[in-house]
Amino acid sequence: MRAAGQPKVYLAGFDVFRRDAVERGEYLKRLCRNQGLEGLYPFDNEVPEGLAPAERAARICQLNLAMIRGADAVLANLNPFRGFEPDSGSAFEVGAAVALGKPVWAYFQPQGSMRQWMPGDEAGRDAEGYFIEDFGLPRNLMLACSWAGCSASVEEGVAALRHYLDGASGA
Repeated sequence: MRAAGQPKVYLAGFDVFRRDAVERGEYLKRLCRNQGLEGLYPFDNEVPEGLAPAERAARICQLNLAMIRGADAVLANLNPFRGFEPDSGSAFEVGAAVALGKPVWAYFQPQGSMRQWMPGDEAGRDAEGYFIEDFGLPRNLMLACSWAGCSASVEEGVAALRHYLDGASGA
């Protein structure tokens, strides 16, 4: 935790793929400001023009990882994306933050445990025959066992993360 200034929070999530991604980023950063936090949105990075697609992708990855390293915490949108699971890039960012010792606060619409909401048969297997995790957790155990907490919405998540950070710093 920073001794002075606003704690920096990296805003992980598939929000960058929305049609209104820039506006959504501004909204998320405003929520953070209202809680005395500095939101770091991936679109804040400046990626040089004229790079080949693979070079551009590598640069975005490097810049986002640098933002995570410079952040005090990560707020992660772990709502399902393009299927039943969270966005894989967001899950990676959560893992990177955890590996760096940064607290992660998740937010997603609650649905109960994975076994309750993921379609499967009576034996607990999905349509392809794979077992569905049944630990009573709302997300994969590697996510659910590593976050500092979770909330049902980004609005609740920002406030809860602020409260958590205040407690972690002894404030």
